[in-house]
Amino acid sequence: MKTSFSTLACPDWSLTEILRAAASYGYDGVELRVVSRQLDLWNLPEFKRHSLAATRAIIADHGLAVPSMGTSACFHSPDFKERNRNVDLAIRMAEVAAGIGSSSIRVFGDHIQHGCDRRQTAEWIADSLHQLVERLQSSGVEVWLETHGDFASAADVGEIFEQLKSVTGIGIIWDPANAFDHSGEAPLIPPWMSSRIRHAHLKDFIRDAQGRASYVLTGQGEFPLNTMLTSLAAMEFDGFVSFEWEKHWHPGLASPETALPHFINWWKSREAA
Repeated sequence: MKTSFSTLACPDWSLTEILRAAASYGYDGVELRVVSRQLDLWNLPEFKRHSLAATRAIIADHGLAVPSMGTSACFHSPDFKERNRNVDLAIRMAEVAAGIGSSSIRVFGDHIQHGCDRRQTAEWIADSLHQLVERLQSSGVEVWLETHGDFASAADVGEIFEQLKSVTGIGIIWDPANAFDHSGEAPLIPPWMSSRIRHAHLKDFIRDAQGRASYVLTGQGEFPLNTMLTSLAAMEFDGFVSFEWEKHWHPGLASPETALPHFINWWKSREAA
């Protein structure tokens, strides 16, 4: 297994700062989500079409990979025009991903909207994913759906993939902490999911007296990290385990200078044990 971190951990950093830190700390890659406070990366000079080849070279010069690029695209809306807008948003990020040599984009299901049911929503999500994959066939970029929101558990995301059995080019970003937080589901991989998992998110948290979760540094919380990693090892997973420290959404979290080296030191100490 290889290591990366989501740049949600360091929302203020420039691409140069991100790459320098990742290489210095000993990560294998970075999962690009936010750079210099910008979520729509195509707005930054380094991610304009004419700059992509140079940016790709800079990433490679640091000895790093970009296993996935995060988008805000989600496909839960009952309005097909809104779903199509999100497909277009994902396509735009896929163009950036292809240009810098990233193999995938991350998208969401995500939340069942008011007045809608799970079955309807799963159908909308599956249809949008199918459209997206068809449009990206020649790009070399895969679509990876994160286990998140109302489609975090294995059974719920399975309802989507049941409709995509014959569709290739769609994988799963397994984020088992989301399901553990929402329902207590243990981070165990069912057989059907093992063939779809391409990437994993890792984070740790504790709950307060009201049951609300708060992020803590890796290994200091209650999420069963060893169960998760044993599950991945059992399927001989050789992709990226990406540390997700959501400082962009939770500014009170510890700084990236604290959280990022802590994670990689925890990871290396586990490997050495």
